Amino acid sequence: MKTISNKLKIVFLSTFPPTQCGIATYTQDTIKGITDVYGKSIQCEICELVDKPKENPTEAYTLNTKNREDYAKAAEEINKDEAVKLVHIQHEFGLFSGNYGDHLLDFLNVIKKPVTFTFHSVIPNPNNDLKTFVKLLLSYSNSVFVMTNKSKEILINDYQIDEKIITCVSHGTHIVVYETPAQAKEKLNIQDRLVLSTFGLLGEGKNIETGLQALPKIVEKAPNALYLIIGKTHPNLIKDGVDAYRDKLEGIVKDLKLENNVRFINQYLDTDELLEYLKATDIYMFTSKDPNQAVSGTFAYAMSCACPIVASKIPHTREVLTSDSGILVDIGDVDQFAEAAIKLISDENLRHEMGINSFTKMRASSWENAAITHMNTYKKLIENPSEIKYSYPAIQLNHIKKLTTELGIIQFSKISIPDLDTGYTLDDNARALIAFCMHYKLTQDKDDLAYILIYLDFIQRCQKPKGDFINYVDKENREHVEQNAEVNLEDSNARAIWALGTVVSISDILPEKITEKATKCLLNSLKWAENIQSPRSIGFATKGLYLYHSTIPNLYVAAIINKLNAKLLANYEDTATEDWQWFENYLTYGNGILPESMLYAYLITNKPVYKKVALDSLDFLISKTFVNGNIKAISNKSWHHKGSEPQQYGEQPIDITYTIQTLNAFYNAFKIPEYKKKMKASFNWFLGKNHLNQIMYNPVSGGGYDGLEKENVNLNQGAESTICYLTARLLMEKFAISESKVIPLMKTRRGIAINL
Repeated sequence: MKTISNKLKIVFLSTFPPTQCGIATYTQDTIKGITDVYGKSIQCEICELVDKPKENPTEAYTLNTKNREDYAKAAEEINKDEAVKLVHIQHEFGLFSGNYGDHLLDFLNVIKKPVTFTFHSVIPNPNNDLKTFVKLLLSYSNSVFVMTNKSKEILINDYQIDEKIITCVSHGTHIVVYETPAQAKEKLNIQDRLVLSTFGLLGEGKNIETGLQALPKIVEKAPNALYLIIGKTHPNLIKDGVDAYRDKLEGIVKDLKLENNVRFINQYLDTDELLEYLKATDIYMFTSKDPNQAVSGTFAYAMSCACPIVASKIPHTREVLTSDSGILVDIGDVDQFAEAAIKLISDENLRHEMGINSFTKMRASSWENAAITHMNTYKKLIENPSEIKYSYPAIQLNHIKKLTTELGIIQFSKISIPDLDTGYTLDDNARALIAFCMHYKLTQDKDDLAYILIYLDFIQRCQKPKGDFINYVDKENREHVEQNAEVNLEDSNARAIWALGTVVSISDILPEKITEKATKCLLNSLKWAENIQSPRSIGFATKGLYLYHSTIPNLYVAAIINKLNAKLLANYEDTATEDWQWFENYLTYGNGILPESMLYAYLITNKPVYKKVALDSLDFLISKTFVNGNIKAISNKSWHHKGSEPQQYGEQPIDITYTIQTLNAFYNAFKIPEYKKKMKASFNWFLGKNHLNQIMYNPVSGGGYDGLEKENVNLNQGAESTICYLTARLLMEKFAISESKVIPLMKTRRGIAINL
């Protein structure tokens, strides 16, 4: 018997790299997605499909599909491991031996684990034998994944398969950091070319000759056109060392005198290299000629890299490629391919818009999101699904650093490209300063100090002689007079105090000059701070003042905390009723800071009324923002007003992060386990536990997506959302360290720690 792992195991019956085929790569990427999102509790293993005996198997199991006895034998081996909870069969006709591959039934008759399938081909209008066989396969599992709605319709209408057992999951795609083709071309030294491309294992079905025959017309319009044909020939097509298909293509290039406009990249590229070529592509040529091809991974990858596409009409392209992201043409129609490409060549703005639309549309199908869809189905099939936990992604600072100039952090981003025209705000630089202090406390990474100084200097430059601050600075480092003249800049000013208090609170590990600068700035703001009126501003300032006072006890600071929170308490007493225990007649954004403010007031003054209101108001907030144990942020479409039903959708990262921070502070103060549980549930929102089942961050760069809408994620990664995601991630990292009992020795401080 195999060693029982403490993780649940899923076994994939599939080909697998180094075998070069689409299903092998698909399975590898599916497993990586599942491991990235759920690797904390799930282990994926391979039962590798081979067509001849393997001397030194590298995977957990091997099944020689040409040897009928191997089918039952592989099933018996898998049955022996109690940790295996599910077998996922990647099904393609031709992978298995027998009539329609029916030797697979020998495996299914022996396996005792729950089974599910992915059907890579769904053949329409089946004959009776095929229809009977497919229904028989599914009788062993009652679960099947397909990759398009068209495949789902065929299963329902042509095979009479119950819709309830079908899960539609788009072909996965790799998340990339968005770049314009011009930026990407520089890395490949092809910046002076208009790039067309196609990729994949080459074979007759790819119909590359159509693209080549369309090229002379295209070159007339764009003499600098370069058609990249990326990929090796399918190994099954190379006979006795002769690559007939590639020889044929090279002959066409020669006949048409296109040697200067075509480049064959005869390699099986690793994923990162391939994605760089796709990002550099001006027009992607999808020339496949199989009218029944259910799905194409190459097409999905091209869209996910923001390629405008000219595509032949197959079920997948018909379903996904709308007129705002590409042009559909008839299979093999050389003139249509040429005309469509020329239309795109003639209009750079159209290409740019199509690329952005493709990129945006495909983000829902990232391998991480595909993993979430898979797991939601797996949970229905396996025992004890509650044991499946999210894993926390690596902490990434790439995007926040990309948003930061010598002056400060830029306010907004167009997808992942910083929008310098939007300038800078005190708000965002204060948030960034808090996040980098947290990261530095966690890692002691000296690179953080330069960023801490940038954000701190920004705050200092924004401070006016009376101690308050301006909020807006344009890209030329000038005040935005109109915006700074707005009546209420209290929130941003108070957030600056929170950031300054954060710096002081880690003074034992910071260079003295940084701490001195923050201390001076904060003390200069106190006269202004004691007259704050708006509830959230009171909360932000209280948090900063509490952090300062816990490090450098100061009676004046303690008195300001009491004065401010007496105002907040008066708000509560004026507004609260038995069924609305809150400080205002509505819930807006960043609500958690209000109970948190009451908590700090209690910790400083020890007044029981502050403690009671802190706990009651937090319980009320939880009752309004958690549904069935999962967080649902207050909609920014219309705040939740007393006596009305809350609006749906329009959720922002800031609310999730503030909730996590507040629950963290209350857990540290009172050690109530429910707060810890709710913290984890809140962070899971970023990891895909939301109504779209999509991740809310870019795992490559650490960028945070700007919002969760009804039907899509806003993929812009501005400063606020990126910092909020990072802050939440750092808090969960701190929490994970404390849970594992690996607690670094820290200098004792006065006051209750709030775990920066």
